[in-house]
Amino acid sequence: MINIGDVVEMRKQHACGNKEFEIIRVGMDIKLKCKNCSRVIMLDRETAQKRIKKFIKKSENNH
Repeated sequence: MINIGDVVEMRKQHACGNKEFEIIRVGMDIKLKCKNCSRVIMLDRETAQKRIKKFIKKSENNH
């Protein structure tokens, strides 16, 4: 389950060379913020779930 505040490693790296992203919005689309350059990308839920390799840190406030 994907929650706001989770830090994930993606299968492909961002243009800046980083693979770690923080989840900042969850809904029909998932908004991810690069931990290196702070760029924000938005992916539909299905694509995001396919591209997430592993969870690095789960958020503290899981419901």
